[in-house]
Amino acid sequence: MIKTFLAASVAALSLSATASAEDCKITVGVVMELTGPAGAYGQAGAKSVEMAFRDLNAAGGPKGCQLVTDTRDSQSQGSVAVDAATQLVQLKKVPVIIGGIISSVSIPILTAVTGPSKVVQVSPASSSPTLTALGRDGKTSGMFFRTITSDALQGTAAAKYALDQGFKRIAIIHVNNDFGVNMVNEFSKAYKALGGEIVNVTPYNEKQASYSAEATTAMASKPDGLYLVATPVDGATIARAWIQQGGTPKFLLNDGMNSPDFINAVGAKYLNEAYGTSSGTDATASTEYFNANYKAFSGIDPSNPAADRAYDAGAIVGLAIAIAGGSDSAAIRDAIFKATDPNGTPIHAGKDEFAKALRLIKDGKPIRYEGVIGPVKFDQYGDITGPFRLWKIADGQVVTTGEMSTADIDALKAKIK
Repeated sequence: MIKTFLAASVAALSLSATASAEDCKITVGVVMELTGPAGAYGQAGAKSVEMAFRDLNAAGGPKGCQLVTDTRDSQSQGSVAVDAATQLVQLKKVPVIIGGIISSVSIPILTAVTGPSKVVQVSPASSSPTLTALGRDGKTSGMFFRTITSDALQGTAAAKYALDQGFKRIAIIHVNNDFGVNMVNEFSKAYKALGGEIVNVTPYNEKQASYSAEATTAMASKPDGLYLVATPVDGATIARAWIQQGGTPKFLLNDGMNSPDFINAVGAKYLNEAYGTSSGTDATASTEYFNANYKAFSGIDPSNPAADRAYDAGAIVGLAIAIAGGSDSAAIRDAIFKATDPNGTPIHAGKDEFAKALRLIKDGKPIRYEGVIGPVKFDQYGDITGPFRLWKIADGQVVTTGEMSTADIDALKAKIK
């Protein structure tokens, strides 16, 4: 009787432990632009986070728990994003929100929701200098991070690249939001200082059926090319209007225009003098892993501008949750720096590497996540530094033409000052 009782008790405890492990889930909020002008970016970003969590869960998960996402569509609108983030924070009690993609979504989430609530927010692709300023002014509660370099750097890289490609007198059409305004400001300052002439600046509002008026205004001063700061859908409509009205088919493009959707919508034959800049990568084993596996997982090309750095955002969040030992936002914030400790053991993407990381974390040893975009290190405002990729479109394909290092950018900025 005693043996039977003990056996039953052990079985009950075993079943209870199994049930607890299965029930142990940590939910992370994801607010992405799944539809609207930035929909292509958000779809890629959301899939990347899912892939990172899949790999972490396959490795055993933080403290044996499973990471799950609660993904909401911002519709590429700040007001919709705030509503979604509010529900995730106040009702779902998520400790982290990953998103948004574009700055005009990330900024209102930060100022209205995550900052005041002291919830960690990690954006994979929002590059506005305003986000740095908010951190500097103490308005982020130290809870904001991003896995993309600031436009304060990209604008300088774009200005130098434009002049190197023969853009001496340039017109600008840009999306009229925080991202577009800041990108143009940073570009203009550098471009003029380096000897270029801006002959027209025309802002546009999103989701218009036609941009003929904007194209007409921009080409009136007969520039030798157009700097188009846009998202793929609106950007394609503007580029077509520019070409149809006789504008010089020579384009400088921002990072988000590195998109097959944009190329296909405009027509490859019109884009053989299209150049652009993007946040670059310092290739690691993570880069190789991601490029080899992402498309099979997501159905999306790994070259999508948001894809690589969204995987890194998900991986860093997941590793930080493991280091924090749970879902306390303040502990996760501190753990993000520990997951990217320059003195830690290098960790790369994928199940096996994450399993190694979880063992090291369990033993109290430091780790350094070296991501798809390269080794990641955040400053006190949640910013990273890194190189810039220089590219052009040739026969319908985006081809890398070179790279501008962080040191190159720093030297240029010093020259401009």
